[in-house]
Amino acid sequence: MTPSSPLPARRIGPFTVSAIGLGCMNFSHAYGAPPPAEHSERVLLAALDAGVTLFDTAALYGFGSNESLVGRVLKPHRSKITLCSKGGMAGVQLPDGMKRVIDGRPEAIRRNCEDSLKRLGTDVIDIYYLHRWDKQVPIEESVGEMARLKAEGKIRALGLSEVSAATIRRAHAVHPITAVQTEYSLWTRNPEIAVLAACRELGAGFVAFSPVARGYLTAEPPEADKLDAKDIRRGMPRFIEPAHWQANLKLREAFVALAAEAGTTPARLALAWLLAQGEDIVPIPGTTKLEHLADDLGAATLVLPKAVLERAGALINQHTVSGPRYGAQSSGEVDTETFD
Repeated sequence: MTPSSPLPARRIGPFTVSAIGLGCMNFSHAYGAPPPAEHSERVLLAALDAGVTLFDTAALYGFGSNESLVGRVLKPHRSKITLCSKGGMAGVQLPDGMKRVIDGRPEAIRRNCEDSLKRLGTDVIDIYYLHRWDKQVPIEESVGEMARLKAEGKIRALGLSEVSAATIRRAHAVHPITAVQTEYSLWTRNPEIAVLAACRELGAGFVAFSPVARGYLTAEPPEADKLDAKDIRRGMPRFIEPAHWQANLKLREAFVALAAEAGTTPARLALAWLLAQGEDIVPIPGTTKLEHLADDLGAATLVLPKAVLERAGALINQHTVSGPRYGAQSSGEVDTETFD
């Protein structure tokens, strides 16, 4: 897939990256049965051909299989990309099977990182994130180990995911934080409470995952009552609780109409709005479909009137969306500020 024009670039710390990156989770994790490996390979290579240079994976995704896929496909192009992964939350073999475990102890982070390096087939990870802050372990201890991994040349920069402004500042006091990754979109505005300001104060880039609201802000939203049994949206009240979902579908109608009026697609409008929130923001939408990849990347060069973007923000925001983004368990695992 060749872009009609080159993707513009943005900066994350020392890295110059495409203004829109690729979140690779969908190839192995979270939204039901993953596609065949050869299909995922085509999407990865299409993203590369289209000018994407920021690729994001994690030890958790597919319990390592996502890193193996990304590493194998992108290894010949390693010098052209910024490769990101995450540790501190990974699959652990327990008596009743492989389970997701949050473990921020220094020894766990080191083990996660070294395992990731092997699966990715690389000597160094460009940005290595703490996937979740393990609240049983002081953030200073987890980040301290990440700093040692950097000193050893195993990672180039440190990142954090789903943390509060206060936690970012505590971590940054131990070692500079290059990037913070958190869900951010029209319908999830939590970073606007304090995290974006903290990142700008400290000079950290902001990487926005789920920027099209896990499919809600696209031309083909999920059918909530037909989600796969293993789809993580089954644990998200906005999707799975009928009253919330019906209210959100109704809300979406005006947004879709606005995109049509502006001569674009819902996904491109959502991404264009996000890109307009600051040059330090890099969205990483994920997809398993070539046509959706093309749609997403088209937002990088889309120019829309300021009034259209303002109307989008007024339509979909924390006051108009129905329901919390996470259920009780997931809410307890993140450190992000909430509007509640």
